Amino acid sequence: MDRAGVRWFMRIWTWLVLVFVYVPLLTVVIYSFNKALIPSFPPELWTLHWFSVAWHNASIWQAVKNSLIAGVLATALALVLGTLASFAIYRYRFFGRETISFVLVLPIALPGIVTALALSSMVDVVSFISFGLEAIIVGHATFCVVVVYNNVIARLRRSSPSVLEASMDLGADGLQTFRYVTLPLMRTALVAGGLLAFGLSFDEIVVTLYLAGTKQTLPLWIYNNIQRPVDLGAVYVVATVVLLLSIIPITIAQRLTTETGLMGGRKGDIDEAASVSTAA
Repeated sequence: MDRAGVRWFMRIWTWLVLVFVYVPLLTVVIYSFNKALIPSFPPELWTLHWFSVAWHNASIWQAVKNSLIAGVLATALALVLGTLASFAIYRYRFFGRETISFVLVLPIALPGIVTALALSSMVDVVSFISFGLEAIIVGHATFCVVVVYNNVIARLRRSSPSVLEASMDLGADGLQTFRYVTLPLMRTALVAGGLLAFGLSFDEIVVTLYLAGTKQTLPLWIYNNIQRPVDLGAVYVVATVVLLLSIIPITIAQRLTTETGLMGGRKGDIDEAASVSTAA
């Protein structure tokens, strides 16, 4: 097969994969406008009735509130822990450094059910964490840390240590160097990592199922109500809204992580860091 044939084959194969992935998602969106009480094919289009039902459902809003609280706090915890871990691995050489780096990224590779069982057993043992939002936040932070760590350490590895050395040579102490030089260089990585972490937390269901107790997040609400025929259209509406909202942080994070410039940061960030470093 010549080069043109390979190119056309890869294009067709790519489109087939995209169809395989996105047709089920498109089906969910279509059924959110279905007039029938029970989904049937072809759907009876179009109606906004289920959007009204979902809007006036108090349990949905409570689930949204729980998901937002868990997502924001888990992301904040992951940003702190992931950033500190990435700095420790990048800046210092010590025994077991590569092992610690491997252990940090391991939770994202483990099956969700394994992580869920482990975290559930931990909550059973310890006394200062109870099942509910506290356990959900801690559980989500365990895999959100990986996303933040990967983004920050990748940015640090692409940055030049000469900028930090220049800041020190110009009289800036460690805190000033971090605030005016290091932080501007890595802030897009922090934002991207935080957005991805929030997206992971907001959509997580397996770990949440084992840690939620009596609390209910939005994915859990969908999971519990998809098995019931009552107001099934409202479930499709909620799933559609979650799908659309999930696109926003992922798109922003993808654009931030693909930005290129000198030393892996945006040119504006680097110019600002350099000017502040000189002023210091």
